[in-house]
Amino acid sequence: MSYTESIGSRTYRFADLKTLLAKASPQRSGDQLAGIAAASEEERVAAKMALAQVPLRTFLNEPLIPYETDEVTRLIVDDHSPQAFTDISHLTVGDFRNWLLSTTTDTDALTRITEGLTPEMLAAVSKLMRNQDLIAVARKRPVVTRFRNTVGLPGHLSVRLQPNHPTDDVKGIAASMLDGLMYGCGDALIGINPASDNLAAITKLLLMIDDFRQRYQVPTQSCVLTHVTSTIAAIEKGAPVDLVFQSIAGTEKANASFGISLALLREAYEAGLSLKRGTVGSNLMYFETGQGSALSADAHFGVDQQTCEARAYAVACKFEPFLVNTVVGFIGPEYLYDGKQITRAGLEDHFCGKLLGVPMGCDICYTNHAEADQDDMDNLLTLLGVAGVNFIMGVPGADDVMLNYQSTSFHDALYVRDVLGLRRAPEFEAWLESMQIIDAHGALLGASARQPLLEGARDWMGIT
Repeated sequence: MSYTESIGSRTYRFADLKTLLAKASPQRSGDQLAGIAAASEEERVAAKMALAQVPLRTFLNEPLIPYETDEVTRLIVDDHSPQAFTDISHLTVGDFRNWLLSTTTDTDALTRITEGLTPEMLAAVSKLMRNQDLIAVARKRPVVTRFRNTVGLPGHLSVRLQPNHPTDDVKGIAASMLDGLMYGCGDALIGINPASDNLAAITKLLLMIDDFRQRYQVPTQSCVLTHVTSTIAAIEKGAPVDLVFQSIAGTEKANASFGISLALLREAYEAGLSLKRGTVGSNLMYFETGQGSALSADAHFGVDQQTCEARAYAVACKFEPFLVNTVVGFIGPEYLYDGKQITRAGLEDHFCGKLLGVPMGCDICYTNHAEADQDDMDNLLTLLGVAGVNFIMGVPGADDVMLNYQSTSFHDALYVRDVLGLRRAPEFEAWLESMQIIDAHGALLGASARQPLLEGARDWMGIT
């Protein structure tokens, strides 16, 4: 089905729904690289006007990637609930935007329609929304998950403590981990990106974190971000695996480029469940995504990068994850050119994920060759804090020396919690208070109060 829209004397024609979505997308370098972006701002406006008139039902009848050839499309179609769709089934994309922004559309209403939504519907409506719209609606849709603590409660913001090291040196990782804990970070998880995919090295890191966690009774969860096949192997060897990690994308071909399928993710999920390591819940999958991943694998099929990204959240939903992280600026300026594009993408991803019921966090980041700086990250951090993001990254000095990119620091977490009045996961915050790291109001205590714990941990780990 084709779509047309006239502006003045000029008529714009869009060959099909995926073309219309691509042309209506805010400017970004990835869509330009793919040759699917609007050629002018006037064409972009025309596409938005045409998109606003498209009935939501169209997205159920016109798959962007064929059902027969893509298992992600099959997942989206087969899991769609006509009953949950009832409340909004009569709306166009433009009407849906107005419905979402209505003061009468509350958390209950958004939760009720979750299983009636598709990623494509949400990607479409996001293209008609301003940044403040994306923030206002996402804030109304908290998603709460539990493993050893509770993440995603309204008024809370958690942090993944990311103590990476370029050679997987255990003492170096331990030092960064202790640094983050002394700043009250780590309630989302303590998660290491290993420099090596070697099973022995992965197991060594898992054992170190788990030993520390048990010795000091820390109510958090650990993860070494290796491929699911390596995690399954670690589980089979008896390693203390908490969260099961995998990068995912929004098409079957893109996931195949990661060496995964839905069946393999199911195997990994069930392997994690078999360990029964959660104490307050059983959400245990940790997924990472990023706009541009399908395009970089030549697996986007002419679909714009933001819609492909939203489709990845449908994959995540299937496995009831504890955390999902859009690593928003990591892939580089070829896909998100500058701070403005990174900011917009982060808000879009958070909005689409939350409305699909995904526990969205964001690695607020950029690479050193992007037209962005830490002021751009401060802006996105603040906006996502207002929007109710579940978690952010805590990287020593905001500079990941292993992955070679810029993110957010332990101090950035203190800032955003302070200015927005946000708390940590309740169980973790109670532990921090018991260990004299914070006071009853969540503020850091002085160094002298924390010194006994710090010295004891240093002695145990052999850190001088």
